[in-house]
Amino acid sequence: MATAMDATTQPLLSTAYYAKKTPTLSSSTKWVLKILMWVVFIFWATLIFLFPAEPVDELFKKWLQLSRGTVFGATGSFFLVFTGPILIIAFLAIVYIVISDYGEEELQEKRTSKYPRFRLWTFPVLVDGPFGVVSAAEFIGILLFTAFVVWAVCAYTLKNFRLLAEFHLPSKSECYLMLELSGLRFGLIGLFCLAFLFLPIARGSVLLRLVDIPFEHATKYHVWLGHLTMFLFTLHGLFYVIAWAMDGRLLQRILEWKENGISNLPGAISLLAGLLMWVTSLSPVRKQYFELFFYTHQLYVVFVVFFALHVGDFIFSMAAGGIFLFMLDRFLRFCQSRRTVDIISATCLPCGTLELVLSKPGNLRYNALSFIFLQVKELSWLQWHPFSVSSSPLDGKYHLSILIKVLGKWTEKLRGNISNFCKEKQDLPFQPHSKITASVEGPYGHESPYHLMYENLVLVAGGIGVSPFLAILSDILHSARENKTCLPRNILLLWAIKKSDELSLLSTVDVQSICPYFSDKLNIEIQIYVTRESEPPLEEGNIDKTVNSSVFPALSGRGMSVLVGTGNNIWSGIYVILPVLGFVLFMGLLNIYYINPFGINALWYKGLLFVLCMVASVVIFGGAVVGLWHLWERRISESEEFEDNQMKIGMVKHINGSMEDKESNHESLAIASTSTIQYGCRPDFKEIFGSISERWGHVDVGVIVCGPPTLQASVAKECRSHNIRRRSHHPIFHFNSHSFDL
Repeated sequence: MATAMDATTQPLLSTAYYAKKTPTLSSSTKWVLKILMWVVFIFWATLIFLFPAEPVDELFKKWLQLSRGTVFGATGSFFLVFTGPILIIAFLAIVYIVISDYGEEELQEKRTSKYPRFRLWTFPVLVDGPFGVVSAAEFIGILLFTAFVVWAVCAYTLKNFRLLAEFHLPSKSECYLMLELSGLRFGLIGLFCLAFLFLPIARGSVLLRLVDIPFEHATKYHVWLGHLTMFLFTLHGLFYVIAWAMDGRLLQRILEWKENGISNLPGAISLLAGLLMWVTSLSPVRKQYFELFFYTHQLYVVFVVFFALHVGDFIFSMAAGGIFLFMLDRFLRFCQSRRTVDIISATCLPCGTLELVLSKPGNLRYNALSFIFLQVKELSWLQWHPFSVSSSPLDGKYHLSILIKVLGKWTEKLRGNISNFCKEKQDLPFQPHSKITASVEGPYGHESPYHLMYENLVLVAGGIGVSPFLAILSDILHSARENKTCLPRNILLLWAIKKSDELSLLSTVDVQSICPYFSDKLNIEIQIYVTRESEPPLEEGNIDKTVNSSVFPALSGRGMSVLVGTGNNIWSGIYVILPVLGFVLFMGLLNIYYINPFGINALWYKGLLFVLCMVASVVIFGGAVVGLWHLWERRISESEEFEDNQMKIGMVKHINGSMEDKESNHESLAIASTSTIQYGCRPDFKEIFGSISERWGHVDVGVIVCGPPTLQASVAKECRSHNIRRRSHHPIFHFNSHSFDL
């Protein structure tokens, strides 16, 4: 996080990028906010890192003694020290994002760097192994976490030996005590990892927006932290189980539920739920039985609640910050997904891929590298699937498009429903037809359109991975038509597909209607590799035509909801701030009028009350903000209703016309730009990158990959190799991945 906050080390900046025109006061305020966030973050990270040290431990004991007579007690002190910094950074980030949002309408001239520079976030260090592709910044983070765990284990082990030396116990009793102390220490180290675990999976989190790391990229951090956290918690439980079994009290100790002290049974239930989530999240199980992984991962509710019952409010407060921000995000996603969204059109391409065009309000923003989660209730009430947006926000104010490749049962059912709908409409055009209804969460993605910040782009796609790149190309073409500055000038698209019928995907970008004379402003080159065909099909000239029918249901005015963390910055900021203040209020009232007067001391009960206060603050205060936000959205929609209706009518006509063009003589990107199609081979990245190095010279080159892990690893390896062995007149390749892999 700290590395990504500074503009000079952001992962996605290059020699050319947009600079917002902001007043001097706003710029100064942003710098002050940056410094404050740095100070708070460094304090928090240092405190966690040094917590196992003896002097810090003594300092905390004194701190707890001073806080015992206060309203919030020891729980409030630990909440302030360990959770407070995360919430303070979130508050400051809200102000920072709101200030940054002003001045977006006008863009200054691009600022260029005389010499290309390496970026920690875009320089791949590891490309093979269990972590996948790891950048230099991520590698530093892995080293820091590893150093913390090793240091904490060593420090606590020495502390355990010193503690044992103070007692003169029989060797057998010493063994029991050592096992229990070791289990206690592993649990405490796992608790600090738990404090980070939920931060990457809050999709619309203000913290992810602050560092400009989208959810699909942050998911792997959750995976890494999940493995580490569960490994430590498993050792925690295992050491206790071994000690109790050796002492002959295993069942008795596991079933303990104390009124005063740690309750073991809730801990066993929490650990069991965590182990089920952990085992089913392992790569072989997850890929082969994804639904099993998805449903067992809903046990996180059991894991968190029983963990709070196990440790009580005092210890749980140390990890509550990330959990609370996740709860806020989850509740907001629940509210957004309640709305049914119009599917404006649904088209089947020759390769079997579906193109859905969804209705959205004009004030819901997204960029060309965004993605959404889609649910179709006719197929499943529980399953949500992520899809990259294949349209540019400049394609239309009131719609966005996604491409769906038919791979599993869910997508096969979706294609079947669409085909049946088309058949019903053709056979009985004047009869009522069955409906296809969708719910949407998102859009999510990068805070800034970083594809517009590179002057030189290499886009590498595998199969349906071309979907976000179609949005990028459309976005760039629209911007070129509007004569915007600071745009990519050299664009190379490398696309590997299995069969030539997938070329029809390129027909979704209508070059002639967007920018017919783009070649005067842009150098777009497309290299296509058809890996499972040795020669062109007989009707090569027609392979990019859409031949299947499409669906145009009547509009009911139901667009996507703007209730999303990446939506209106002011409302999303209020949505975070008010529930936090509400939680503090609830805890204060609870301590003043219930816990302190009645002498409530049971840790499990206080832990339960702590969780209930978190839930109540999210539902009551967060729900109030959501309600007001929704009313504001309706008011804005009503004020623009006439304009919306006129534009939507035009939008449907435009989409209808576009579909007809695709079925007739539509000129796709493969024809309209400099393109080559090679059959029976795969891209030779070593040769391609070597050619780029000679042609483009000493510049920054943004490389964006969307495809399977093997493709990412191959491209990352070439980027690393060329960067290490580059000559002075060769470019620096900046590796970026846009693949969603769960």
